[in-house]
Amino acid sequence: MTITATPTPGKSLITPTDHTLILIDFQSQMAFATKSIPTELLRNNAALISRAAKSFGVSTILTTVAEKSFSGPMFTEITDAFPGQRLLDRTSMNTWEDAAVIEEVNRIGKERLVMAGLWTSVCIVGPVASAIDQGFDVYFISDACGDVSQEAHERAVQRMIQLGAKPMTSLQYLLELQRDWARTESYESTTGIARAYGGGYGLGITYAKTMFNASEGH
Repeated sequence: MTITATPTPGKSLITPTDHTLILIDFQSQMAFATKSIPTELLRNNAALISRAAKSFGVSTILTTVAEKSFSGPMFTEITDAFPGQRLLDRTSMNTWEDAAVIEEVNRIGKERLVMAGLWTSVCIVGPVASAIDQGFDVYFISDACGDVSQEAHERAVQRMIQLGAKPMTSLQYLLELQRDWARTESYESTTGIARAYGGGYGLGITYAKTMFNASEGH
């Protein structure tokens, strides 16, 4: 049987309209004990995915645990990207066991979910495993998650992959939403986010634009 290739994207690639982003427990108390990723990189990556989701109009759920009594506020890198959005505060370590969060997931109605947060082995494994068990297609942004040790983070990542979750990175999330530089309506926003939060790649964009007035896709 001959296979005929076509210039169409794979169904597993995410788009701005096919998923809900759930950002979980990006709070001070959890960040203090996170050792698998430097705090400044974690905050940078949280800002990157938040601004990517906001730029592309991705449906996003923000949730915290014991915000007022123990864990503290959500990172401003996230809340600044979603001014005025309600934070769903929980008592449960597993986000998927919170009725208000599930009500919002059902209201939005997307069968594909992308998750990130702290800690990987508790606050991310719980909802990832639970959502997969209920038939959702689940991704997680591994470099926007963190845990009390590298071992804890890696074993959690391994467990989620074994369950069928798909790992991705923060910059990959942004660029997969863009995916074609001919999409001029989001070009400036995407490259702007990359300049601010994309590390060496962002520096490269700034260099090319400054030195040669270059732009990708032209």
